[in-house]
Amino acid sequence: MKILAACLLAALLVAPLSGQGKEPRDGHWVGSWAAAQQRGDSGNAPPQPGFADTTLRQIVHVSIGGQRIRVRFSNEFGTAALHLLAAHVAISAGGAAIQPGTDRALAFHGQPDVTIPAGAPMWSDALDFDAGALSDLTVSTYLKGAPADFTTHPGARTASYLQAGDSVSAADLSEAAQTEHWYFLSGVDVWARRTAGAVVVLGDSITDGRNATNNGRWPDDLARRLRARRSTAEIGVLNAGIGGNCLLYGGLGPNALARFDRDVLAQSGARWLIVLEGINDLGSRAPPTPEELMGAYAQIVQRAHAHAMRVFGATIMPVGGSFYSSAPLESARQKVNRWIRTSGQFDGVIDLDAATRDPRNPERLAPAADSGDHLHPANPGYQIMADAIDLKLFRW
Repeated sequence: MKILAACLLAALLVAPLSGQGKEPRDGHWVGSWAAAQQRGDSGNAPPQPGFADTTLRQIVHVSIGGQRIRVRFSNEFGTAALHLLAAHVAISAGGAAIQPGTDRALAFHGQPDVTIPAGAPMWSDALDFDAGALSDLTVSTYLKGAPADFTTHPGARTASYLQAGDSVSAADLSEAAQTEHWYFLSGVDVWARRTAGAVVVLGDSITDGRNATNNGRWPDDLARRLRARRSTAEIGVLNAGIGGNCLLYGGLGPNALARFDRDVLAQSGARWLIVLEGINDLGSRAPPTPEELMGAYAQIVQRAHAHAMRVFGATIMPVGGSFYSSAPLESARQKVNRWIRTSGQFDGVIDLDAATRDPRNPERLAPAADSGDHLHPANPGYQIMADAIDLKLFRW
């Protein structure tokens, strides 16, 4: 009996803390939501109260659901450590409110707080939590401050809330300031069956959803289409778009080649990649040649193939009538699109140019796809883009 008691005590002493330890054998982590990160500046700094002694509540729209989740935070552009004193997750009730009874504390190696080193991401421990497919989650963090070089995704297109003091478990943040940026938050994974996987969409403002409302980006529409079919219902969609982004030089945020490992290869359960980039390169003051863009696409394909990902090239959409519009740009766009369609470099082609152009004036977006700036769609145009994707591409 003494030996048995000693063994039981030893087992208790080495037992993992709640949420830690080995995961079940019959599944794996799959990304359900993601946002590409970049260095913040004065244009996307938070309103008062800022990050000092502040609760930051952010809303994310997940794609696939699960009963076990983990949340990824990011200090990847910080030049000093970021201390999260507390972090909670709940089901959104709209605005800054959470559904009663759904608030749960996140832990980090069993602890309620975590210090994230400069330049690093950090996953929370796994948490038993019922995250429904295509649902809105709130992630609330309590901060005492943040590095001057903060990490953000400026194009949230949904309100985030900042309120002074520690209110991570509050049912609502009635006195909160609002801003349409995400800060320090880069991913939500769900524990899913081995047959589940994720598609990453690498893009610019068109993928990030400029002019979209109410989760009307084309990756959101793709997630809804995938969910509606039994054969694709377990495929998560991860939006790695950054407004103003380029494949090669200039633009906003790290260029696509520079951010590829972090925003694509590091995503959990990623099996497929859609690439829709290049218009900002072609529209820059010193644009790369079409051949240079082709070389960048080829690099992306090689790097993804090295990690057993299938890569689909999306043709560059028309921009006639926009501030980018010019004869040299149009000539280069056509040359790049011909290469995407015919080179054989990609595992599949998604012809968004053909899907969105005006048949009577193919250098322009069709009126049904145009938000009015002749460059970005709005919700109906984004739906046209998502509807143009053959879901048979996502077989394995």
